[in-house]
Amino acid sequence: MCGFAGWIDWEEDLTRQREIIERMGAAVSHRGPDEGGIWLSPQAAFAHRRLIVLDPEGGKQPFTQKLDGRIWVIVYNGEIYNLPELRQELRSLGFSFQTRSDVEAVLLAYLAWGTKCVSKLNGIFAFAVWDEKERTLFLARDRLGIKPLFFSRRGSAFLFASEIKALLVHPAVPPEVDELGLAEIFVLGPGRTPGCAVFRHVEELKPGHWLTFSPQGIQVQRYWRLESRPHKENTSRTAAELRSLLEDCVRRQLISEVPLGSLLSGGLDSSAVTFFAATALREKGETLASFAVDYRENTRYFSPDQFQPQYDTPWATEVASLLQTRHRTVVIDPEELGQALLPALKARDLPGMADVDSSLLLLAREVKKEVTVVLSGEGADEIFGGYPWFRRAEDLSSSCFPWIRHSSWRQSFLSPELQKLLHPQEYLAQRYAEALAEVPRLPGEEAHAARLREISYLSIFHFMPVLLERKDRMAMAAGLEARVPFCDHRLVEYVWNIPWEMKFWGGKEKGILRLALKGILPDSVLQRRKSPYPKTHHPAYTRFVKTAVLRLLEDPQSPLLPLVNREKLRELALTGGVGVDTPWFGQLMTGPQLLAYFLQVDLWLRHYRVILV
Repeated sequence: MCGFAGWIDWEEDLTRQREIIERMGAAVSHRGPDEGGIWLSPQAAFAHRRLIVLDPEGGKQPFTQKLDGRIWVIVYNGEIYNLPELRQELRSLGFSFQTRSDVEAVLLAYLAWGTKCVSKLNGIFAFAVWDEKERTLFLARDRLGIKPLFFSRRGSAFLFASEIKALLVHPAVPPEVDELGLAEIFVLGPGRTPGCAVFRHVEELKPGHWLTFSPQGIQVQRYWRLESRPHKENTSRTAAELRSLLEDCVRRQLISEVPLGSLLSGGLDSSAVTFFAATALREKGETLASFAVDYRENTRYFSPDQFQPQYDTPWATEVASLLQTRHRTVVIDPEELGQALLPALKARDLPGMADVDSSLLLLAREVKKEVTVVLSGEGADEIFGGYPWFRRAEDLSSSCFPWIRHSSWRQSFLSPELQKLLHPQEYLAQRYAEALAEVPRLPGEEAHAARLREISYLSIFHFMPVLLERKDRMAMAAGLEARVPFCDHRLVEYVWNIPWEMKFWGGKEKGILRLALKGILPDSVLQRRKSPYPKTHHPAYTRFVKTAVLRLLEDPQSPLLPLVNREKLRELALTGGVGVDTPWFGQLMTGPQLLAYFLQVDLWLRHYRVILV
């Protein structure tokens, strides 16, 4: 895994701009703490930061290829899981390899197939290739957007980077945010509209898209989308295919020359990934490391609810014992959780999921002490229909994103002026209508199944990106690479068309996945209800965010104050938000979480010196 930044310019001599490109690269140094590199020519400049996972010597970047007097340069972030097959196919075309690295294979794939190279890649990736002779830049991002990529066009300059912070380092990209960006923060946040990067002059290359930039201009094209078609296999055959496919996805993602582990909550998804990973490593005489998260005194304060019905730790310990992993539970202190809200914000560049982000960041820091790569269970709930909104009548009949419920209550904390500017309900309705228009329909599908297809598409392409962004940013902020086998595009494509009565086999959410895993996981795990990433219920965390919000409400320099209903926010802070629970973003958002979100917005406005325009 890595981070990179680049600058193409038709008017500047970039050989004289080393200092700026170095600073852009330094801004993403956390993504690649092991080594860095710079490449300069008059019209192109690249910076790369590397986290070494494969081929320490051969994978150095920026990586250059000279052929017939021409020069190509690549900066790349990712892992290619079909690397052996890709190398074999390229050899059959006459290419030879000087390294074991996947970066060389990706560059040669571009030389072989041009923009169509992305369809040959199975993996997680974002990369840029520069053709020095043709003065053409090619950018590409993996199908589901597991690896990030942002860009900005400013005058004669075209800038790109793994994270927004690297673009904001450039003097041509001011940290300006207009009403569109504010709507993303206050109406959709912590989610974002795909392609929208909140900052005024920054765009996100959408998942499954490529971009070219040359003197002729910019071209952006989508290269991957889901296709709806009838599913012809019966239940038993489908379960067998799923089991085989998931095992292959996990085994492919074990490629590593550094220590590797898994994140294990004891739920269905993480247990499945851990089982296949532990089995594969055991065949080589190795033991998988597994990691779980807990909070100080959580047994004392944990309170089950409809979104988090069970306490994870006993389940994770049981599964780890069964699978004979080298298991560790990382226990987080609630005050430390609050103090990590700013580092988590800086890792994400935008206000996020508050303590859920900071918890993952703290977990990643501890995991990094033992391994450099982890596998995780993200994606299963979105592609198999594991969330409550796939079955709840009010969500199925709703005309809004199902994870954003009671949005008017949350928006009541905004100032009247901001509400008038943003028109929150209209903005939400517009974004929802745009999202529905993207859904690939199946002709002749009956109404209920068609509605579930809509919910599934929204979950995969508008909810899952929030979790994938969270996982990538928090892990990479700790120099840790996170892989997500359930997001292998082959698995996503296959599950997409499984009929809903089969997905809900046995009358349970993710029923077909439970059936596929029968016999390899204990029945207790197979029947366990969905439980999201755990959060703390400790009063010390509530006191932390309560005190912090009350302090900022008394600070006349706070940039948040003109944007919020101060009295309403003060009223919530005085109680610590105790007793306030509302469904928001896939789980029950407590009062302390809402306070923490507004606290992160204030920190974001200050730290990034946001200019409201």
